[in-house]
Amino acid sequence: MKLPTTMAVAAIFLSSVPVTAQSTHHSVVYDAKTLPSKIFSGSRNYAVYLPPGYETSNRSYPVLYLLHGSGDDQTGWVQFGEVQHIADKAIAEGLATPMVIVMPDAHTGHRGYFNDIRGDWNYEDFFFEEFVPFIEKTYRVKTEKRYRAVAGLSMGGGGSYMYALHHPEMFSSSCPLSAFVGPLDLEDARKRFNRPRPNEPDVELPPVTDDQIVEYLKRHNALQLIETMPVEDLKSVRWYIDCGDDDFLYEGNSLVHIAMRKRDVPHEYRVRDGGHRWSYWRSALPSVLSFVSEGFHQN
Repeated sequence: MKLPTTMAVAAIFLSSVPVTAQSTHHSVVYDAKTLPSKIFSGSRNYAVYLPPGYETSNRSYPVLYLLHGSGDDQTGWVQFGEVQHIADKAIAEGLATPMVIVMPDAHTGHRGYFNDIRGDWNYEDFFFEEFVPFIEKTYRVKTEKRYRAVAGLSMGGGGSYMYALHHPEMFSSSCPLSAFVGPLDLEDARKRFNRPRPNEPDVELPPVTDDQIVEYLKRHNALQLIETMPVEDLKSVRWYIDCGDDDFLYEGNSLVHIAMRKRDVPHEYRVRDGGHRWSYWRSALPSVLSFVSEGFHQN
């Protein structure tokens, strides 16, 4: 009797394995999803990473909101940050728990994760009033504070600071990377708020007064909030702060670290070799995934 070849045996074996069993070993990323927004009178884009096993199980997962930087959109962490490869590897090696990773678009239209000082770009309102509820309705994610985290780079690092500072009751962990913490003095703020918007360089904007700036920064400057908000709220969030030694945003993050030390707020503070670039943020992401996973777990 002629024995089957090795390839034939392999084919017979694979054909007998249920499709569901094979598919549990693969994650899925969608980078062009949309949701409707009444606040923006239209649709908004987002990307989402669904971990291995998501599409063949009924369980609910922790969720990480991963924010891009200035100049990118929801595809930044997918294309340049290699989020699928890095998350798959961290999960497979047991360094991170399976989680849903959601990446919103804060670039289309104006740019930024905060409500604008002039009141015509209310992105933070959109994020908390429309985006998070949509994600929690659309995907199987756990909705308790303990299973929700936020992280981001540069402009998104600023969003990571601000969202956790404004809503410490919502996030178990916050991981700002190379973050913009806000203007460090009034002169810097004047220049920033009165310059043309990057997405609309030819649009003339009404000037912003110093009184407006001072009031706005009380609510939208990470350093001021860390120095003034109730320390119990600060301590209710697990903080992981990472900024390269060659990064132009080193000063603000160093000052945040000092302010947290002065108020005895537990936090991880990393200064590694590197600058404001994707190679640095890719190398940071495995530690971020491990850190937020520690918050998701029972200690």
